[in-house]
Amino acid sequence: NYDTVYIHYPEISKNISMNDYAHVIAQQIDTTQRIILVGVSLGGIISTELFDIVDPELAVLISSAKKRDELPFRYRFQKYFPLYFIFPKGLIKMCSYVAQPLVEPDRRNNKETFKAMLHDKSAAFMKQSVRLVANWDRTAYSENIYHIHGNNDKTIPVRNVKYDYLIENGSHMIALTRGDEINTLIENILI
Repeated sequence: NYDTVYIHYPEISKNISMNDYAHVIAQQIDTTQRIILVGVSLGGIISTELFDIVDPELAVLISSAKKRDELPFRYRFQKYFPLYFIFPKGLIKMCSYVAQPLVEPDRRNNKETFKAMLHDKSAAFMKQSVRLVANWDRTAYSENIYHIHGNNDKTIPVRNVKYDYLIENGSHMIALTRGDEINTLIENILI
């Protein structure tokens, strides 16, 4: 009973903050309609920022973080030691093809989809998204944000995450690999 509207992620300007980027994305959202945000990974982080801008009824985050201290140390420390800055954007994209599949347990499942997702993002977008996440400064979030997370997520490990629903043996790719379970949880949240 919902119309799904997919958000386009424009290229990220240098030196823009996560909140500023969310304001750019908010221009795509019709705020005269009933809004429920659903975001996966970076999309969940952006949904947390959008929550303050577009005033949705609720948001559902999947394999994501609601505030800075839910991110793993490898992201947070780059605010002070920006390693991403010294690497060319092409190298960051190339490393994503190699590194991400190595850390995620579902790397063999849907391998072609995973590669296509990486292929569709420009190297500049990938480098700037790392910068956005490393410099993200959110410390609080709305109680109307629901969080679904896998206990085997290696990208955003569950140990720092305050989740509402835990998917057993779920990786960072649960939206793809455990879609039926995620859909059922979302239906229950919307009731």
